[in-house]
Amino acid sequence: MSYLVAVPEAVSAAATKVAEFGAALRSANSSAAGATTGLLAAGGDEVSAAIASLFSTHGQAYQEVAAQMTAFHDRFVQALTAGAGAYAHAEAANASPLQTLEQDVFGAINAPTQALLGRPLIGDGAAGTATNPNGQDGGLLFGNGGAGYSQPAGSGLAGGNGGSAGLIGNGGIGGAGGAGAAGGAGGHGGWLTGNGGNGGVGGNAVLAGGSGGNGGAGGAAGLWGDGGTGGHGGAGLAGNNGVNPTPVTDPGLNGKPGDSNVPGPNGFETGTKGGDGTTGGAGINGGNGGDGGAANANFTTSFGAVGGAGGNGATGGYGGATGGAGGSGGPAASEFGPALGGNGGNGGDGGAGTNGQAGGAGGVGGAGGNGGWLVGNGGAGGAGGNGAIGGNGDIGGTGGAGGFNGVPGGNGAASTFAVASGGAGGNGGSGGTGGHGGHGGSGGTGGAGGAAGWLAGNGGSGGQGGSGGAGGVGGAGGTGIDGAPGATAFSEHYVTDGGDGGAGGNAGHGGTGGDGGDGGHGGAGGRSGLLSGQLGAAGIGGGGGIGGGGGTHGTPGNGGAGALGTDVSGFDGKAGLGGDAFNGVNGSNGKPG
Repeated sequence: MSYLVAVPEAVSAAATKVAEFGAALRSANSSAAGATTGLLAAGGDEVSAAIASLFSTHGQAYQEVAAQMTAFHDRFVQALTAGAGAYAHAEAANASPLQTLEQDVFGAINAPTQALLGRPLIGDGAAGTATNPNGQDGGLLFGNGGAGYSQPAGSGLAGGNGGSAGLIGNGGIGGAGGAGAAGGAGGHGGWLTGNGGNGGVGGNAVLAGGSGGNGGAGGAAGLWGDGGTGGHGGAGLAGNNGVNPTPVTDPGLNGKPGDSNVPGPNGFETGTKGGDGTTGGAGINGGNGGDGGAANANFTTSFGAVGGAGGNGATGGYGGATGGAGGSGGPAASEFGPALGGNGGNGGDGGAGTNGQAGGAGGVGGAGGNGGWLVGNGGAGGAGGNGAIGGNGDIGGTGGAGGFNGVPGGNGAASTFAVASGGAGGNGGSGGTGGHGGHGGSGGTGGAGGAAGWLAGNGGSGGQGGSGGAGGVGGAGGTGIDGAPGATAFSEHYVTDGGDGGAGGNAGHGGTGGDGGDGGHGGAGGRSGLLSGQLGAAGIGGGGGIGGGGGTHGTPGNGGAGALGTDVSGFDGKAGLGGDAFNGVNGSNGKPG
């Protein structure tokens, strides 16, 4: 019969190499995150924005898969480390021809202490289970602590703590945490001799914008031995992109029409101004302005007529809702005196686009366990988890239309024997500001290295800080609306003046890009022994995330055309001015740890 012999030292060395390979991949993925997830549009058109969004989405999907692979890699390293000790114990027990006799003898020896103290005198503690996650303590005299239970990835439960050894033995390793939960702490080594158990890995976040779990602390040694290594912090998950809801219209937000034929000063008949619309709530379009009241004057009752101005449209609600339209100016008619048509109301501005969600922060690395009180090396601190990418903002809402009379040429005026002047067209509403990109999640702080023994030993190295996530891209600005044209007028025996065109709405500002997440600080190194040993090296701080690009501006509106005056002495209306356009501001880069 042949037996399998495992060398724990060789398995531990292999686990270290695999861990170094994982750290290199983690660093490469973090470096590529900013350049692949926050692409700026090549131009202000919709096609360029769609292409940039497509490639950014692919980059974010890769980062999410990379985070899942990192979690699998960490669990594999933890299992490989645990196998170094478990393999040797299991194979040695199976190869012994006196196994049955050994179990009988130990059963008799352990029975009294098990009955009195609930703990064997000699033997390893049982590993944790789903029902009882914490590993059991080892024998009072000899025995290693049991390993803590590693929770399923989606459970959200903390990993079980490793069991502690008794007089002689190693502490059990802590179990890995579930989604966004902390890893279990490593068990204490034997109070006479033995190493502390390694802390469990913190779970990666599974909810958008969620933070990674903290790594478990490494167990401390007793009188003589090395402290356990702290567990790595889990990675945060990317924030959701801002998504504008489908806007709805509420007629109750519209302004009321103005009153007609209200006696005014100097014998004029007037129409009152239409009521302004009311601003919509989130996802609700702004209310329309009410129409201005009409004015009609005849020779026997009034000298002239002035139409009421249209009410202004209201700003659209948050989430890219459309601004309300301006009300039409009231028409004016007079048989003898002058007639002045009311001006159209201004269109409301579009609502701001939905902001992107902030990326989740990386979990804090677990602290390394202290070395033996007399002699021993401190355990290394665990690396902090990487912060995640912030979500992109969505497009701003479209501005509302400027008010006029509802027919080409806008709000009219008519007089038989006097001047007639058309009302000015309402200004077009400005586009809404694009949603701001979400801030990148901050990297987790590396765990502190454990202190060495009082007399001799090296201090543990501090854990590396996690990298900060890249900020999300700001959303594009909304479209400004063209100004309404000026109104024409009619006079049977006199001159007419054309109304001025309304100004075009400004293009919506591009949303501000999200700030990159700050890199996590490296953990402090542990102190060395008094007589012999070296101070533990401080961990390297994580790199700050790249700030997201500002969104592109929307399309500005054109000015409305002025109406023509009639006869030689009539005045033509002036054309409205076109709107302005400004791009969004780039987000700031995160600070290095």
